[in-house]
Amino acid sequence: MRRSRLFRRFLLLVLLALTFRPALGQEEATPTFEEEVSVGYVLVPLVVRSGAGYADRLDEDDFRLLVDGKAVKVDSFERRSDAPASIVFLQDLSGSMEGTSLQASQQAVQFFLDKSLKGDEFAIATFASDAGQVEVPYTSEMSVLRESVAGWKAWGTTALHDAVAWVPNISAEGRNPKRFAVLITDGIDNASKFTPEQAREIVRQAQLPVYVIGLGTGNPYELSDTGEKIYRYADVLNLLASVSGGRYYAISNLEDLQEALVAIHDDLRHQYVLGFATGEGKSRLRDVKVEVKSGGRTVLFRRGYKGPPPAESKGG
Repeated sequence: MRRSRLFRRFLLLVLLALTFRPALGQEEATPTFEEEVSVGYVLVPLVVRSGAGYADRLDEDDFRLLVDGKAVKVDSFERRSDAPASIVFLQDLSGSMEGTSLQASQQAVQFFLDKSLKGDEFAIATFASDAGQVEVPYTSEMSVLRESVAGWKAWGTTALHDAVAWVPNISAEGRNPKRFAVLITDGIDNASKFTPEQAREIVRQAQLPVYVIGLGTGNPYELSDTGEKIYRYADVLNLLASVSGGRYYAISNLEDLQEALVAIHDDLRHQYVLGFATGEGKSRLRDVKVEVKSGGRTVLFRRGYKGPPPAESKGG
């Protein structure tokens, strides 16, 4: 059973409970969620694949949600492929993106705008050097979004990890249960105050998958003759995507880009969202696992959240 009204009410509660201090351009600030939260709501977006396609006809009873190894009662469920989504683009505008990388970035965002459905909303945030800005807050006005994309100019150094740590704050403004972020970058980081591990932990607390389009960033699994990672930034980006429930795509040509865009869009439209309330207790990092009762399926989901324990568990 869907409880959309309850879903929206608790979603509002969790957004109000989250606080953030901007990372970019403020040395003393550290982006974080509150350490102690007395009430909130956790969303677990996920995608289920079956063979070469999607398992898109599953019901709430087909899923088993576990937090710290204990089964949790799911009290909200979303599965409609035409459900509106809130999408934030985090765009690298550093100097290394100048030329074909920036053109590919513009093409990527335009793809999603062209595919938008009624109720979809988009936000555009950009970063270069120690400056980051939300160029366009969440909106459905296509003309405003397209104008922003057309005006992009590459400049400065890259504070990639600082920008990644910024994602949860931007996403919290989204109105739809279906939410995800698209990070477009060449992966080079030469100016961040945050380490990859710090940025990753902050994103892990967020309630959205991060899909990474890595322009020329390479294969994260490719090793040198001595067994060392060849593309160290690819490894960082791939790990960021996987812990959030998203995916990493290494782009080397326009064909790669088109395939990645279609795959990300398909994931978005076939995304399920499970939700549960948190109760009283200490806030800490908690492991999340989603199981599908019928076997032979691959599930992408966020690996954890930071907060109090679930309000209600169930046996099994």
